[in-house]
Amino acid sequence: MSIFEEKITLIGLLLPQTSSAAGLYVPAIRSGNNVYTSGQLPLLDGKLVEPGGKGKVNDESKEGAVYASRVALLNALAAIKSVTGTLDSIERIVKLTLYVASEYHFSSQHLVANGASSLLHEIFGEKGSHARSAVGVAELPLNASLELELIVQCKFPVL
Repeated sequence: MSIFEEKITLIGLLLPQTSSAAGLYVPAIRSGNNVYTSGQLPLLDGKLVEPGGKGKVNDESKEGAVYASRVALLNALAAIKSVTGTLDSIERIVKLTLYVASEYHFSSQHLVANGASSLLHEIFGEKGSHARSAVGVAELPLNASLELELIVQCKFPVL
């Protein structure tokens, strides 16, 4: 088990298996030393997590959406591991983008993104510092409350 996977376990979480793509794409792809994830939904055991897992986020469901952002982040890390073989190859988290299906007048997308950002810092320490965008949108696939993307810089062995 990698050092970062051990940290995830110590926090009381589990790195899930990589879910299969629901279309003509891959969960993550390497380009140079960067790995880009496809959008990851807050799926746990194949189901959207509740509360905040389905539908639009509002002030009442914000805390549930914070939890959902952490679930989506773990799915993104699993997708990265499927490309790198280990999370220990991650040198830096470069960028996190979070799309939040938002009810009219909801403007706390940044607070929802804090759930995923804080988990990155818990797992990766200084390597977890990242650029970020948190965007409110009208609808997401499967009526999910949010979708998360990551870009990470990795160290790969010289071939």
